[in-house]
Amino acid sequence: MKALIDTNCYTALMKGDENVARFLDDSELVYLSTIVAGELLTGFKGGSMERQNRLWLKEFVEKGGKTVVVKVGMETAERFAMIKDALKRKGRPIPVNDIWIAAQCMETGAILVSRDAHFDAIEGLMVWAP
Repeated sequence: MKALIDTNCYTALMKGDENVARFLDDSELVYLSTIVAGELLTGFKGGSMERQNRLWLKEFVEKGGKTVVVKVGMETAERFAMIKDALKRKGRPIPVNDIWIAAQCMETGAILVSRDAHFDAIEGLMVWAP
């Protein structure tokens, strides 16, 4: 099983959420989207613990060689376009960053670890919500 962690579940993990920790521990690979990383780094800038949060993120990425950073490529862009078009036709828009995250998740064949219910509008996306 492969997992891609969303921003809200990374935050929950850092706050000690045992359900998220267990799910990630049970996964063979854990993907970190560059989009999620950007959201996290933006949040760190707004807080008083930026240096520590960056260290924890670095440790998360380097944890036992199990975490892989997923970059945006042409396949991601194609999936983004398909997802965004399908959501538009359904009249169910979601935040643009989340469309990118879903595209990367589908590209890698991972289960998305997220608490955002709006991901349910994306056909074919596997989501685990703690």
